[in-house]
Amino acid sequence: MRWTLKPKPEPQDIDRLVSELRVEPLVAQLLLQRGISTYEEAKRFFRPQLSELYDPFLMQDMALAVKRIEEAIAKGENILVFGDYDVDGTTSVALLSSYLLSYYPNVATYIPDRYTEGYGVSFKGIDFADDNDFSLIVALDCGVKAIDKVAYAKEKGIDFIICDHHRPGAQLPDAVAVLDPKRDDCTYPYDELCGCGVGFKLIQALGSRQGRTIQDLMPYLDLVATAIGADIVPITGENRVLAYYGLQVINSDPRIGFKAIIDQVKKETLTITDVVFIIAPRINAAGRMEHGQHAVNLLTETDYEQAATFAKSIEQFNTDRRDLDREITKEALLQIQENGEENRFTSVVYKDSWHKGVIGIVASRLTETYYRPTLVFTKSGEKLAASARSVSGFDVYDALMGCSECIEQFGGHKYAAGLTLLEEQYEAFKAQFEKVVSETIDPALLTPEITVDALIDFKDISPKLMRILKQFAPFGPGNRTPVFMAENLKDTGYAKGVGEDEKHLKVSVKQHGTGPIGGIGFNLGDKLKVVTNKQPFSAVFSLDENEWQGQVSLQLKLKDVK
Repeated sequence: MRWTLKPKPEPQDIDRLVSELRVEPLVAQLLLQRGISTYEEAKRFFRPQLSELYDPFLMQDMALAVKRIEEAIAKGENILVFGDYDVDGTTSVALLSSYLLSYYPNVATYIPDRYTEGYGVSFKGIDFADDNDFSLIVALDCGVKAIDKVAYAKEKGIDFIICDHHRPGAQLPDAVAVLDPKRDDCTYPYDELCGCGVGFKLIQALGSRQGRTIQDLMPYLDLVATAIGADIVPITGENRVLAYYGLQVINSDPRIGFKAIIDQVKKETLTITDVVFIIAPRINAAGRMEHGQHAVNLLTETDYEQAATFAKSIEQFNTDRRDLDREITKEALLQIQENGEENRFTSVVYKDSWHKGVIGIVASRLTETYYRPTLVFTKSGEKLAASARSVSGFDVYDALMGCSECIEQFGGHKYAAGLTLLEEQYEAFKAQFEKVVSETIDPALLTPEITVDALIDFKDISPKLMRILKQFAPFGPGNRTPVFMAENLKDTGYAKGVGEDEKHLKVSVKQHGTGPIGGIGFNLGDKLKVVTNKQPFSAVFSLDENEWQGQVSLQLKLKDVK
């Protein structure tokens, strides 16, 4: 691990914020590192308000979208709500369809099949709309590049409204409205919304025309917060407000489908991290193992008994997904070892029987073991399909462009991509990808980096500091959990390996006579000797609360020790 300490803000800026906010210098430093430099900005950060949400009509084409939906309702047209099969797509479809159905009956949903239709708007979906007399399709979390599909729909007399958050191409589809804050001509003040966030702006606009307030739309924010967490968009600006209030809904009055999931996993208070690691994988598992429509059915169900049945099925999908992902990861690691490829710049593996729904997860697992750009291939029809994952700081999309002569199709972004190629192209691609990456990657990027916010002394760690840090939540990109480094630590004699194969590290440490403070380092069991060799050591950690027999104590959540 590389430890990189963030630059400390200027002393005069820290002093000014300490004076304005009456906080400790450490808290002022953490706020300044997050771009918060005034009392007003701090107030908005610690106390997000729904009134801070922007007027949805500031988004390009919003008025056109609202007008077309109102016309469809006035004429009794059938509306098809279409979305991708992942968490952002299925929550978006659940959000818009349940909102429209609350006052208009002629609404149905459509999620494409991951295996027969692939990502985004599909010809099969448009044919379904045509066969069933839908004259308006609202596409969410996809569609901004579906130029040929939207043209095909237009020939059949079907209009499109697109709600997307991906970067558009040079040309936009010929839709009635394209809602996408990343459009070059869109002056909406915040462009980091997820697909469900754009969908929420649409119901905010529709609601404003019906006299509904933002308070009336609060029940939909559990879906938005889940999509924000799962889609790894920055939790800043408008996303922070939406996630903050969405978590309140999840923990106080979630929709029936979420309640059914939460009751199954028996978790009381959920953070955004819990949403990412507990709720999102279960919603995703439907599209990976069976069909994304199962997730929409769960998220729109209003009868608890029925929702509990759906949740049970989805739990089984998730268990099956976990078993598959574990099995395939083991096979992929073995393939790398047997081929003697541990010391390459890339990991590229292939087996024709691997399940297409989990190869993206397996690619992520492989990057945890061999920290380098990774592709996992499987057979998909007549071609091979792959999921690509990268390491922090390296653009895998650019690297794939350097291999384009070996690829049939590819798409994605800096850290994750998908592609297809012919089986006979596989070996040439594998060699070319290794060549491109080895020639362009900074070797330092092949060592994982931990970014440290601040040096800290144990004397400054207190319940009061912990109370303030908890108010920095919800955490995510753009607002990560604060990470600290402490030096000259000493083991108090209680350090040991714990868990299966003693793969986790449990410690009790002190610093300059202050302490002891307990700590846990997941998957750091192999660092036990660093702690117990009677030499001072340094640690990187976040602060956490440990509850044991009703007692709450502060503990270090270790990330690395040296």
